[in-house]
Amino acid sequence: MWYRILKYALVGPALRLTARPIVSGLQHVPRSGPVIIAANHLAVIDSFLLCLVINRRLTFLAKSEYFTRPGVRGAVQRWFFTAAGQVPVDRAGGNAATAALDAATDILESGGVWAIHPEGTRSPDGHLHRGRTGVARVAAATSAPVIPVALQGTARVRPWRRARITIGPPSVLHSNNIRVCTDQLMMEIREMSGQRYVDTYALREHVIPVNRPSSCPGQD
Repeated sequence: MWYRILKYALVGPALRLTARPIVSGLQHVPRSGPVIIAANHLAVIDSFLLCLVINRRLTFLAKSEYFTRPGVRGAVQRWFFTAAGQVPVDRAGGNAATAALDAATDILESGGVWAIHPEGTRSPDGHLHRGRTGVARVAAATSAPVIPVALQGTARVRPWRRARITIGPPSVLHSNNIRVCTDQLMMEIREMSGQRYVDTYALREHVIPVNRPSSCPGQD
């Protein structure tokens, strides 16, 4: 219930007015059944925009710290992330990756939509960075279709600059090699986003303000 209230009454209208998203390819998202939404990541609002424009409930995995902060502020934060469809995952320790993949698998096996940014974090420079292999692993284990999505212009949303969201057809992963499948997916996203591809992982500690390429204004 709260997901729909946030989307249609509290957060969604203001976000739609601010970002004025231009969306193409919505017909590629199946109306029912498990599906993986894999998008590039430029800004904090990316996840909210995906929830706004896709007509199914999206579930993201979020670090457990968002759900364990003490006090009133922590309670509000915990409520908001839960209402927004976030599932807590402990990313500390050796079993963190397994826990995240298990959580994603559970979402898909229940017929839901798992949404993820394969880069693992926001791009520090506006370029598209090397993807983590979790999407390909979960897709191989569940046979869920993977829908590549490209976001553009979300890092610098202004009244005169509209966000653009391009949803591609289901990715056909041609290899049994998880790394090859992941790289193929990232190339499909790059083709839609127009970003320069950088074959290194995006790291939070390397975030440095730089000029973004004009073809795709940057993100987180």
